This record gives sequence, C-alpha cells and structure tokens, in this order.
Amino acid sequence: MTIRLFFLIILSAFQLSNAQDTLPLFNPELPVELRIDDLIKRLTLKEKASLMLHNNPAIERLGIPEYNWWNECLHGVGRAGKATVFPQATGLAASFDEDLLFRVATAISDEARAKHNEALKKNSRLQYTGLSFWTPNVNIFRDPRWGRGQETYGEDPYLTSSLGVAFVKGLQGNNPKYLKTAACAKHFAVHSGPEESRHHFNVLPESRDFRETYLPAFKSLSDAGVEAIMCAYNRVYDEPCCGSNLLLKKILRDEWKFQGHIVSDCWALDDFWLRHKVTETQVESAVLAANAGVNLNCGYIYGYLPEAVEKGLIPESLVDENLRPVLRTRFKLGLFDPIGMNPYDTLSAGIVNCKKHKALALESACKSMVLLKNKNNILPLDKSKIKSLFVSGPAAANFEVLVGNYNGFSGEMVTVLEGIVNRCDAGTVVDYSMGCLFNTDSVFHGEWQAGYAEVTIAVIGLSRLLEGENGDAMLSDHGGDRKEIGLPANQIEFIRKMRKAAGEKPLIVVITAGSAVSVPEIAEMADALIYAWYPGEQGGNAVADVIFGNYNPAGRLPVTIYEKTTDLPAFDDYSMENRTYRYFKGKPLYPFGFGLSYTKFDYSDLKTDKSSYNTKNDTIKIKVLVKNSGITDGEEVIQLYIKNITSKEKMPNKMLKGFKRLPIKTGKQDIIEFNVPVKSLEIWNETKQQYEILKGKYELQAASSSEDVKQKLIIEIK
Repeated sequence: MTIRLFFLIILSAFQLSNAQDTLPLFNPELPVELRIDDLIKRLTLKEKASLMLHNNPAIERLGIPEYNWWNECLHGVGRAGKATVFPQATGLAASFDEDLLFRVATAISDEARAKHNEALKKNSRLQYTGLSFWTPNVNIFRDPRWGRGQETYGEDPYLTSSLGVAFVKGLQGNNPKYLKTAACAKHFAVHSGPEESRHHFNVLPESRDFRETYLPAFKSLSDAGVEAIMCAYNRVYDEPCCGSNLLLKKILRDEWKFQGHIVSDCWALDDFWLRHKVTETQVESAVLAANAGVNLNCGYIYGYLPEAVEKGLIPESLVDENLRPVLRTRFKLGLFDPIGMNPYDTLSAGIVNCKKHKALALESACKSMVLLKNKNNILPLDKSKIKSLFVSGPAAANFEVLVGNYNGFSGEMVTVLEGIVNRCDAGTVVDYSMGCLFNTDSVFHGEWQAGYAEVTIAVIGLSRLLEGENGDAMLSDHGGDRKEIGLPANQIEFIRKMRKAAGEKPLIVVITAGSAVSVPEIAEMADALIYAWYPGEQGGNAVADVIFGNYNPAGRLPVTIYEKTTDLPAFDDYSMENRTYRYFKGKPLYPFGFGLSYTKFDYSDLKTDKSSYNTKNDTIKIKVLVKNSGITDGEEVIQLYIKNITSKEKMPNKMLKGFKRLPIKTGKQDIIEFNVPVKSLEIWNETKQQYEILKGKYELQAASSSEDVKQKLIIEIK
C-alpha cells in the first residue's frame, strides 16, 4: 500500500465519521420523520432510485453503507450458513400453537441479529446478512398440488392469521423504538400456483372468495403491524398485483391503513412488459409500479425511475413519497444509528444454534408430529423390550426431508435413522437399507430384512426435490408442483413388499412432506402412520420420541388430506368451491384438524354466557370442559367451529374461530374458554360490496377435528 493510498483511506474514514457526527439524519435523538426529511433532501434522484432497489448501494458521500433487503427466515435464518433449523411452516402450523410460533420466531430473530452483528464485524453486508426478512408466507394452501404450499400455515384463514400474527410479533420484537427484524407478509394476493404460470396467470375470484379466503390473513398481519407486504407475480382482476390500484391503494393503504412498505416479488416488475404485456418498456413498468405505490423493487426496474421523471411520466415528489416508508424501516432497524445504541446490538454468535434453540427445535418438531393411525395401540413401542428394528425407505437417512425450502443449515441435522439409533440402547439391533428411491420404479432393496426384525419402520414421502418453488424442485416435472396428490407409485409398491415381508409383525410408516399427500393404500397396510412434515434439524429425534413414547403426539392437520386427485377441481381454478374443509362436499381421507393421541379426552358442559347476541361489538363467551380420561398425560388441541344453520346464502360448511393446545394430565380436567367477536362472523355481500353479519341461528361446535364434533349448541344473532 502506498503512503498516498494510506492517507486517502484515513481521510475517507475521517470524513465518513465527521458526516455521521454532524448530519441530522444520523442524529438518533431526532424524530425519525425529521431524519427522513433530512436524508431525502440530500439525495439525488438517482440515489433515491437506488435506495428503492433491494440491493441498496453505498452512498459514500453521505456515509451511508450498502444494504441488501433480500433475507429469508421461513423456519430459521435461511441461506446464510449456520442457524437453528425449525420445522417447515406447514409443520409449525400442525402444532396449532400460537405461543410456540412466537417463541420460534423470537429465537430466529435473536439469531438473525447475532448473525448480522457478526457480519458487520467483517464489514460484510452481503445478501442474507440483513435484518429485513421476507417472511411469513400467508397465502392460503388451497390445493395440495402447489409446491410452495409447504411455506404456508395451511388451508384455513383463521389458523393462518393467528399463527402469522404470532410469528410476526416474534420476529419484530416489542422494543418501542427499534424493530428487532422487519417481517414481511407475502405474496399479496390470491397466489398459490401453478408455479409454471405464476408470472402470467390472471385470477378472477368471486368477490366472496377474495374477501373471505384470500385476504383475511393479510388484513390480520397488517392490523398487527407487519413492517412489509410483498406483492405477487400474478394478476388479480386483470391488474398485475405489483401494479394493482385495487390491491395496493384501495385495499392496503386506504381501507386497511397499512403503514409499512410494499416490496415487489423478485423481478415481478419485469413481468409487466415481458409476460403480462400491460406495459411496453421497463420505464413504463417502473411508472406503473410507482403509481400503484410499490416502495421497494426486488429487481432492477426502479433503476428507470430517474428516466421516468425526466420524461415527465411521474413527478419526483412521487419518488420521494414512495421512498419514505423504505427509509423509515431502515431507521426503525437502527441502521443509521451508532453501534451500541440498539439493544439488539449485544446479541452475539453464541446464541446461534445454542442449546436452548436446539431444544426448541426438538419441541417444535415433536409438536408438529401428527399420528394418523395406531392400530391396536401398537405405539408407543417399549424400547426396553425391542431386540431388533429394521429402518428403511428413501427418507430415512435423507437430509433434504428435514429442511424443506428456504432453509438454513446446522451441525445438528438428525435424520430419522439417526434419531432411532439415538433413542435405542446398545443392546438393540438396528439395521438399515434405503429400500427404494423417491420416484424410480425399478429400484428396490432390503425389504427381506423386514422378515427378520421385530419391528419395521419405513420412512417414505416427498422431499424438497419433488415439491417446491419453480426451478428449485429438481425432480419435479411440473415446475415444483405435483400433478397427482398421491405418492410415487414405486414407494407404494415398496410398502407392499415390506408389508408382505413383515407378515404379522408391526410395520410403522413415517411420511415426510410439506403438503397433503393422499395415502389410502399406505394407511391400509401400515399398523401405525406418522405424518412428520419437513421437521427441521431435530426431526429424527422427534420421530423417535413419538415412536418410543417419550412424547405423546398432539399435532393436527392444518390441511385436508383428500383421497384422490379427482376429488379436487382443476388446479388453476381459484374458486373455493369444493376446496378445503370449509367447502369440500366429499369425504376426506383425513380431515382438517385431525390427529390421534396415546390418551383419550372427553368433552362436556359446553356453554355460552347468553343465548343471543345482537351487536357487532358483542363477544360470544364460550366455555367447555375437557378431561383426560386416558392412561397417560397428553395434550389436546381443542377446536371451536361455528356454522350458520339458517342462511340460504352460499356459506362455508363451518369456520374455525378458535383453537387452544393444552396439556392435561391423566385423570385431570380443565375448562377452556373462547371469546369470539360477533364481528368475526361477518361475510362479504357481493351485491352491496361490503361486509355484513347475517342474522339467524349459528351452531357452535367444540371439536377435536373439523369432523369430530364433541359438543355443540345453538346461539342466535339478532
């Protein structure tokens, strides 16, 4: 290094420090809005546009470092190396546990801050080291063929809303001045496949489906203060979502009073002119998005904003207006304040994948497990008596089935095979063979070993190679989606061979997947059936804990498992007719909310505070007594459904309006209370284009699944 270069570096550092000491934008004692005003007036038009792209460059003359908005934390800090890997989102949803999701998100945001702090020590501001996270995905999982459904909290608007709000609160923290991280609700709106056509399809949903199914979760997260909302690739009512006056202005800003920033899905603005064909150039695309109110562009199109201003297509004041919410988020994250002022600056590397977070990953995985079948109470196994086990199947020793997509990595990734070995003593023989591949018809191996072992455990299903985002699922022939909702035929044939070889000895089947997989043949052949989802780094230990009775399963299906693909409408049909438990007319293989336990729960004494309600401000106060009448401690997920029984309008079969996961010791009982605002029963009047509450009689159902109603009573809305 030359002496001249050395002094230039010192001078630059001095100037940067001096700028940050004197400019109002760097003064943490000033109100944020004044700091934003100061910054905007100092920026050139080109600099303003650069700060509205996801990969903000440094503005060295003002001492502003670079920042990349693109970060992921769907179920752990993603794509950034070491992090605790929790169950994929559908697995977390299967817990039916808001408190769990809050604690998981809190752990994730702790790790995110720690990793960010460590990156800054290296002067690293790379993508995936930031604090703005494009999570959670609150699209409705309306069809099991959608590959990205694994990222969601299932098919029900109420469940999705409740869990999404809990997750956002855990990510963003409760500091009155600073965001811990910035959460983002995606993809707004009416977006759930097909993946191959997501960049150009147009959705024309019935207004009731639009308002009652596709929007509620976004409304709930907006009300809860989510910092960002990501607009989707597709069109809705002929408008590209990221250029939609209806979605972004009329609904999001005007009706819901959303105060955060709007970010485009990545390269969605390219779709305007390349695929939707609603604009002819990049400049016109930038103008359309800016006029709709998009604040941040994942992509490059907003680099054309200066040209749009120079041509008189938009005023610079619109650029300033759209830039303000983006800058506000950066200030709320503390990115313009001296290191040490932010309480989250103290989080360090030691918290990343710490012992406490590993334990939480195990708890989460255990709580996500859904027991679908347990013939003759074959489970739990008494490992003190088991002499030999045979473990097989393509998912048994597979890393991919633990993580799903948008994942991080951990040094503690425990496969199902490893989990079973971990839980067995040294005197138990455990043998293993892959048995078959995920989707290759001609490969089978080792099924004969099932004839020698006392118990056979087969781990089959899907992986992120078979279902996921377009371009990521390498073994998918349908852009990440599935054409059929069942398992590959070779896996069914493999279980047939295992069943034959095992004879009368127990065959336990574990299924990994991020979606609802139809398994009627497997359910018939297996003695016990466990749905494990993509269970995260501790997934193998969790499966073993359920099998050997260290944990009594209480997970519930956040999706309906249909019997066959032909039970469903066309995949690209966005009508909710005959979809999900709310509208499905047939008999599912396993209903929404279903899950077995090793104990038994009895319900009684369902009551409300009164029999009729007559105002939107009323709250229906409900109590039900639940007793553990079985022989072991356990958890029950008490579900409250409400059904309109007098209206002649098109109504859902029933609607989930409350749920609580509660541990109850054997022989003990507890009173569970629900408070349901009457306003939550409103529907969308398509003629009046407004919400209304229908008068009449409603049936309240206390249930252990959408089809297993334990207690019910009638109330009236007057």
